[in-house]
Amino acid sequence: MSIFFSYIFLGLSLAAPIGPINAAQIDKGIKSGFWNAWLVGLGATIADMIYMLLVYFGLVQFIEIPFIKTLLWSFGCFVLIYTGIESIIAAGKISIQNSRNAESSVKSFFSGFFMSLSNPITILFWIGIYGSILAKTAASYDRDQLILYSSAIFIGVLIWDITMAAIASSFRRYLRSGILTIISVLSGISLIGFGLYFGYQAIKMIFF
Repeated sequence: MSIFFSYIFLGLSLAAPIGPINAAQIDKGIKSGFWNAWLVGLGATIADMIYMLLVYFGLVQFIEIPFIKTLLWSFGCFVLIYTGIESIIAAGKISIQNSRNAESSVKSFFSGFFMSLSNPITILFWIGIYGSILAKTAASYDRDQLILYSSAIFIGVLIWDITMAAIASSFRRYLRSGILTIISVLSGISLIGFGLYFGYQAIKMIFF
């Protein structure tokens, strides 16, 4: 059981570094509350699970094809810049009284899903980290335990997403509209910054 909990903690550690998903969750949390922020994280987690399965079944070679990597960098660039600009434009419309549930649940879910699915850093992250964990675990445990410990990692990621959604949505209770607007703008700029980085990587893949 202690090993199982250690893998849950590993999942928490893997999800914790600040990136586009956390920035998007903060933005959704202060605009639309816990539910929308959690759905962004859930969408991202489902995308993570897809990559975990790809690594598990040894299908990562397909992702390593240069054309596919360039396509992912480019799509990630578009998704992040679009989301960032949308966040900045909507920042001036934040109202503590009426901004909850301003965005549909489906849109929140798929924004997180496509943001993570199109993120090559996520792909390389799961291939590198989870791939090495998988190799190490497979050498010491049987298949059932391998699935159990992989599930523990996934549980850790889910716990982090719920925590981030709760923190982001709680901002609204204690901060004034002006401060919420500033946070939303900063989140948008952060997303655009990640998007530009992805675009730069796509250009490098094409021309270098």
